Amino acid sequence: MSISRQTTRRQLLQGMAAAGAVGILSSSSTRALSNESPNERPVFATIGLRNQGWAITNKSFRFADFAALADLDSKVLGTHVEKVEQKQGKKPAAHKDYRRILDRKDIDAVMIATPDHWHTKIAVEAMHAGKDVYCEKPLTLTIDEGKLIEKVVEETGRVFQVGTMQRTESGQRFLQAIALVKNGRIGTVKKVTCGINGMKASPVIPVAPVPAELDWDFWLGPAPKVDYRALPEMRTGYGGGAPLYSNAHYSFRNWHEYSGGKLTDWGAHHVDIACWAIGASHTGPSKVTPLEYTLPVEYQDGHPVVEDQYNAATNFKIRADMPNDVEMIITSEGDNGILFEGTKGRFFVNRGRITGKPVEDLQNSPLPDGAIEEVYGGEVSANHTANFIEGMKSRKQPISDVWSHNRMLEICHLANIAMRLDRELAWDPVKREIVDDAQANSFLTRENRQGFTIDI
Repeated sequence: MSISRQTTRRQLLQGMAAAGAVGILSSSSTRALSNESPNERPVFATIGLRNQGWAITNKSFRFADFAALADLDSKVLGTHVEKVEQKQGKKPAAHKDYRRILDRKDIDAVMIATPDHWHTKIAVEAMHAGKDVYCEKPLTLTIDEGKLIEKVVEETGRVFQVGTMQRTESGQRFLQAIALVKNGRIGTVKKVTCGINGMKASPVIPVAPVPAELDWDFWLGPAPKVDYRALPEMRTGYGGGAPLYSNAHYSFRNWHEYSGGKLTDWGAHHVDIACWAIGASHTGPSKVTPLEYTLPVEYQDGHPVVEDQYNAATNFKIRADMPNDVEMIITSEGDNGILFEGTKGRFFVNRGRITGKPVEDLQNSPLPDGAIEEVYGGEVSANHTANFIEGMKSRKQPISDVWSHNRMLEICHLANIAMRLDRELAWDPVKREIVDDAQANSFLTRENRQGFTIDI
C-alpha cells in the first residue's frame, strides 16, 4: 500500500500574498463532498464524546452522516445523541461498549476522541474491523504504540487521519509559516521554539464514589486498576458538570497513566508544525535534554510515588537537537505558538496571528503562486474532516498521516521520559530507540491491564 499523502489534484492555486491573509477555506473537491446525495455520504460513528469528541463530530455533519455514538458516561452519551439527532434529523444508535460499533457493517469510519490511553486499542481493532479511522491527538501513550499503529495501517490498507488540524485549519497560518521557511524568508533555520504552556499542580485528591453514570473500570481499560478520585469542585461543559480535579473526565491529561500532560497535548500541535517546517517529519532528534522542569510529585525510578495528585510536569524547558543543527526548544513559558529563527530573520505564528518582519515583507514580496498548496500537496481542504474523506475516496493517506505524527510525537514522549528519569537521552532515529539506556527504553512501551490487551 502506498503511504504517500494525497497528491496535487489540479494546478496549484494562487498563494497568499499578504501578511496574515485568510487562506482558501474551500476547494472544488470539498464542495462536491458537501453536495453529494445522501447515499453517497460516508457513514461515521464517534467513540468518546466529551470536548473534542463533540467538536470533531459537530464540524463533520456537512460531509458525513452519524449512525452511532459510544461513551462510557451515560449522561454524556444521552446528551450527544440528542445533539446529533437535532443536527442531522435522525437519531444515532447509542452504545456504552465501542465494540458494538465495530461490529456494524454499515459504518465506514470511526472518529476516536477517548482519553489517550484508549486510542491505540480502539484504532487497531477498528482497522481490523474494516473501518477507516480519524483519531484525536496525541495518537499514542507510548512510542511503541505508534509503531504498532503504523504496522496495522500498512497491513490493512485503512485510511488514517490524526486530529492535528493545524495542518488544515487555523486560517492556513501554519501553512503560510511553513511556506515562509521553505522559501528561504528567514534564511537557514537555526532555532525553533514551541511555546505550549504549563499547567497547575493539583491539591491532594481523595478517593470518591464513582459517579453512577460512569463505568470506571471500563474507563480505566488498559491502564492500571486504581480508585476513582475527585474533589467536589465542579466545572460545566459538554454533557454537564464534571470534577475540576479528578483522575477522569476533564483532567485525564494531567496523569501519565492516561496521557502526557502539556508535552503531548499542545506539543502534538506545535512540535508537529515545527518538524514539518524544518523537514524533520520523517526523522527525529539525536538528543533530548531537560533543561528546566518541575514535577508536581516525587518520582522514583521514573514512576510517581503517590496516587492522589496530578503527576505530569507543570512547567518545563526541553531542548531537542534536530537534524541540520537546528535547536528545538519546547517550553511552558511565553506565548502559546511557534517562534522560527534563522540567519535572515524570525517570525511567530499561532492560531490567532502570524507576525514578524518576514511576514510584513510579504506586502511587497509575496510568496510565489501556489506556495501554500505546494506545502499542503494540493488544494487546501475545507476542514480536517473533509481532507479525511478525500483520502477515504482516493484511498491515499490524508494530510496528518500516522508516520509523520509518530515521528514528531516521539520528541514529546522522550521529553517526558527525560524529565521522569532526570537525565539527557540520546536517541537513534533510525532504530527508534534510546541509546545505551535500558531503563529509559523500558518507557517506550507499557503492559496493558488483563482483559484489555490488544489482540492482533
